[in-house]
Amino acid sequence: MQNKMIFVIGSPRSGSTMFQRMLGSHSAIYTHPEPHIISPLAHLGYYENVDKAPYDHINAALAIREYVADLPGQEDDYLDACRAYLDILYGRMLDKSGQQMMLDKTPANALVLPFLRKVYPDAHYIVLTRHPLAIFCSYADSFFEGDYDAALNFNNILGRYVPAMAGFLRTPPARMHHVRYEDLVAQPETKMAEIFAFLGLPNEADAVNYGAREHVVKSFGDPKASQEQRPTTKSVSAWAKTLAADAHKLSLARKTVDPLDEADIEIWGYDKAHLFDKVAEAAGQKPKKDRKWALNPYRMKRRIFMSLRKDIHRKPLGRALKKVRYYCDVLLRE
Repeated sequence: MQNKMIFVIGSPRSGSTMFQRMLGSHSAIYTHPEPHIISPLAHLGYYENVDKAPYDHINAALAIREYVADLPGQEDDYLDACRAYLDILYGRMLDKSGQQMMLDKTPANALVLPFLRKVYPDAHYIVLTRHPLAIFCSYADSFFEGDYDAALNFNNILGRYVPAMAGFLRTPPARMHHVRYEDLVAQPETKMAEIFAFLGLPNEADAVNYGAREHVVKSFGDPKASQEQRPTTKSVSAWAKTLAADAHKLSLARKTVDPLDEADIEIWGYDKAHLFDKVAEAAGQKPKKDRKWALNPYRMKRRIFMSLRKDIHRKPLGRALKKVRYYCDVLLRE
């Protein structure tokens, strides 16, 4: 299945459903509502744990690691088993469709990318990024009816997705293509032709008119999927007007962006020093000149953590922390 798999990697509210519909309009590509089959597999205990389960998940994680360590191929055997599970689920759905390639665009996949690339190192990955503030505003407006405090308290969406996807972009797999939402909606025919070429498929220019086809791609938990018939630039700067009109929302936007690493935002395709320029323009103000961002406590902590995390699983500190985490989990278990 490796050559037949396409993974769209993007955060919620990044335009991924629209993108999925365009890709799914190609005669060779089959797609399906977000299956969410990668994340649970990634959290079985060998790599990541869950917080609670109807079984002893702490001891289960320890046991599976010991078991896998005793297999002839160790981790390779475990990955073969995970891959066989996914190959059947993806493969039989693809066989049923009669098409050539299978597309999964579940946003949660972006949070388990190290695991996903271990299972499917040779799959096709298309990373879709969007202006971070557009994602933040769309997330709050779509899921929380414009309650930005509730949105930020519930899920720091930028704090989770920006570093995870930036790390993937920084060390890309064998087959990866990066496209920005703003470029995709401004030049849909050009960008889709590039993407089809990346996938090794003939260009089907009419795929941008995804509204002309029936699509069964409802995203679970997505209450406001676009009803447009083809890409439009209407939402490219709409978020800026929202922030310009509400000082409190603007302050929350700054609060969620400040801790983000400048280099992470840059590899997404944006400039942290100019993220708020469109807000100033919407408010009728002149954007501030480029300046070096002052080092603040958030960035200092971020840099320290990034330094400590580098190769953490291969360092003595990482092994010690895993032991401490195990005993903490046991002590804190309800």
